[in-house]
Amino acid sequence: MSHIENADRPVRLSARQRTVEGIRVVVLRGEIDDDVKDQLSAALRIENAAAPTRIVADLSEVTFMDSSGINVFVAAHRQVSGAGGWVRIAGAQKPVLHVLQLVGIDAVIPCHPTVEQALAG
Repeated sequence: MSHIENADRPVRLSARQRTVEGIRVVVLRGEIDDDVKDQLSAALRIENAAAPTRIVADLSEVTFMDSSGINVFVAAHRQVSGAGGWVRIAGAQKPVLHVLQLVGIDAVIPCHPTVEQALAG
């Protein structure tokens, strides 16, 4: 995955992916806000819309998330659930989890304490 950086400041969000038993695990690190929403969207992008996509977003290394990130997660959820897949969030730190709970995303997208629990469903 390529990173587009502003030369004045460090990378604010990084994303790595791996697959566990057919489930894509996207490990995110840094801050999620309007400046990185396109990068987050690219990390969650669905390559083959015909096949059900299952995604676990590991937020254990995300220190901040605003409504821009929430909008990206809702869009990804809508896209994959329309094709029979799902999105789950794992490991959100207290400040990020608080934001997710405050806006009610945890009622739409399951939030789990660990990646292992998210994979198990």
